[in-house]
Amino acid sequence: MDILTQSVLGAALAQTVAKRTHVRIATTIGLIAGVIADADIFISSESDPLLSLEFHRHFTHSVFFIPVGAGLAFLLLWPFLRNKLSASYLFLYCFMGYLLSGFIDACTSYGTNLLWPLKNIRISWHIISIVDPLFTITLIIAIITGYKKNSSFFSRLGILLAGCYLLFTFSQMKRAESHIIQLAAQREHTIEKIIVKPTIGNALLWRSIYLSNETFYVDAVRVGLSKRVYQGGTIKKFDIMKSFPELDANSQLAEDIQRFEKFSDNYVSQYPGEPSLLGDIRYSIDPIGIAPLWAIKIDLDNTTRHVKLDNYRYASKKVKQQFIDMLMGKSINE
Repeated sequence: MDILTQSVLGAALAQTVAKRTHVRIATTIGLIAGVIADADIFISSESDPLLSLEFHRHFTHSVFFIPVGAGLAFLLLWPFLRNKLSASYLFLYCFMGYLLSGFIDACTSYGTNLLWPLKNIRISWHIISIVDPLFTITLIIAIITGYKKNSSFFSRLGILLAGCYLLFTFSQMKRAESHIIQLAAQREHTIEKIIVKPTIGNALLWRSIYLSNETFYVDAVRVGLSKRVYQGGTIKKFDIMKSFPELDANSQLAEDIQRFEKFSDNYVSQYPGEPSLLGDIRYSIDPIGIAPLWAIKIDLDNTTRHVKLDNYRYASKKVKQQFIDMLMGKSINE
């Protein structure tokens, strides 16, 4: 999730095990330890843009890296806190602060390599948006109250409520998925693979992408007291043999395309109107749009170089208003 949520989750967890006299210092330790895992964002290469995609939320988010991450936080903080805490308490609070960094990212659609090195796969449960104000505010209120009262009770309550919220979002995801499966059946489609993920900042409006007969179908569904489905666009699944038959399979370009397909779980299509751009169809500014949030640039004249990565984060007023209308359950001009 976003770095603020990672930080406050770490603080809340550290508070839950803190002695009454340690609650405030444990809060600070948890805030810092909670973001250590996201230091992998600094793994990048100017010549190889895909490296940052592959290693963000990678080994630092693995459950097997938790003791190492806690140790790094300990080494960072020990020079400043050695006169205020014993080594055992400092490590405990660092450990708790780091503990769920990988888990909470696995709850998002971006996912993480939670079981590396046993399994080098990105796990994504798609139950919460990367930014979800309700989840984050719940934890912020809990740690602030606990800090003021010098008590672990409020952070424990906050963690409980946050866990209940994740159960709620899971149920919302399953409700949305069932509606999309019904929609596919009405279309007489056989679903080969499907993702249903929350749109930014909420658990009401969900984006769906399913594959049927080599075509991606993008829709959105609002699941409140009643449901409303918004039918979106369609686009062909990318096939390297059909699109670029002349490309040398052993070239750097072909290798980068394969890396991008693996990262995107093969939810890859050519950018609408731009066949030289390959996009990750899972993500789009528009909940029912087929224009991806990021794409790689294919240059068949330079197959020995790494691909370029471009982002497409601009949202027009029309798209913003359409998102608000769908979130409120209103009709749109589809």
